[in-house]
Amino acid sequence: MAEWLYEEGIGENRAILAEGGAILEAAIEVPGLRAGAIVPARLTAVAGAATLDDGSEAMVSPLPPGLTEGAAFHAEIMREAIPEQGRPKPLKVRATDLPLRDGPTLRQRIGNPTPLASHGPIVSANAYLGADAMVPALASGAAIVVTGRVADPSLIVAPLAHEYGWDLLDADRVARGTAVGHLLECAGQLSGGYFADPGCKDIPGLATLGFPFADVDANGDATLGKVAGTGGRITRATATEQLLYEVTDPHGYVTPDVTADFSAITLDEVAPDRVAVRGARGRARPSQLKVSVGYHAGYVGEGEIGYAGANAVARARLAGEIVEARLRGRFPSLRVDLVGSTSLHGRSMDTAERPYEVRLRVAARASSREEAALVGDEVEALYTNGPAGGGGARKSVHEQIGIVSTLIDRDRVQPHVTMREWGERAEAA
Repeated sequence: MAEWLYEEGIGENRAILAEGGAILEAAIEVPGLRAGAIVPARLTAVAGAATLDDGSEAMVSPLPPGLTEGAAFHAEIMREAIPEQGRPKPLKVRATDLPLRDGPTLRQRIGNPTPLASHGPIVSANAYLGADAMVPALASGAAIVVTGRVADPSLIVAPLAHEYGWDLLDADRVARGTAVGHLLECAGQLSGGYFADPGCKDIPGLATLGFPFADVDANGDATLGKVAGTGGRITRATATEQLLYEVTDPHGYVTPDVTADFSAITLDEVAPDRVAVRGARGRARPSQLKVSVGYHAGYVGEGEIGYAGANAVARARLAGEIVEARLRGRFPSLRVDLVGSTSLHGRSMDTAERPYEVRLRVAARASSREEAALVGDEVEALYTNGPAGGGGARKSVHEQIGIVSTLIDRDRVQPHVTMREWGERAEAA
């Protein structure tokens, strides 16, 4: 029976309709006006362009007779904005006499999603805290602050707020600090790590990659840099990629501290390995916090074996077919990959499909360690019971903690600070 699986996250909510391991339908919801909402609007052009109450642009279709330029009306959202390269498609609305209302949420559209506990026994639940949880610890004078789960940019916003006495409800200032935190949060990525592509985007000295720092003023504007003589490179290009990294909506990047708008940020190379960051804006922080819930997801058993030389792909594929036949019906789903040919995209991107060497990987999830171990045992048996020339077999079983996300009202999360002191000669227990 098909069922909806729903996940709430910071910046977007997601849902898939799944049955028997196959995804039948998928949906995503990002912050903004939703289809079905009725909102105040004003016609800005007789051609049908309108501006909604929140500043969004929309096209009115059909355009009712008598609606003149500048006239106010109620607009029902028939289609949400569609992001596309170049000029995105605006909202599509129609004029209506119905009263104002919100559009249905993704959760409301799919009905009752799977309860969290149905995924498996819950073993952890961690809310993403923000700078407001860390500032009191910094104010205590502690030399080191060890946090629980906090949002990555908040690790930068908190010391900036402490140093400069920021009001954490000053959305624009906090947004600028969030932009700096987001740029620094993955360390070497800003200096060329995860950016380098030989011959296309060359980065020198990755073996001695220098981690970045930022000189930040009281307004939240910053200049990025790294220690002279270290490897890597900080440029407008590396900063741009990191700025957009994991940001679903640059106009509304939601953190516990602020809803940040990165769309007007400027990045200017002011010197070698020095990039100035300006222009982030912000809106009010969200009323809810993201919670990552861990649950026991059973055990994953896997096995690998390599094949090389002429006809390597055919031999590896035959080996996978043997394991599939022997384990058929034992697991809800069995994953078979040819590493070096099909493991990343599900099929070979090389029409000839003639790599010199490939590695068969088989994996499955089971409820017990003993059952999961069958996968590796069958792959190992291919040494003598499978195609010619297999070698380098390995097998493993590991317990797996699955993660699902939800939201919790901010006022239900009450962080507190615990102080601990150690003498100069104290030893850790």
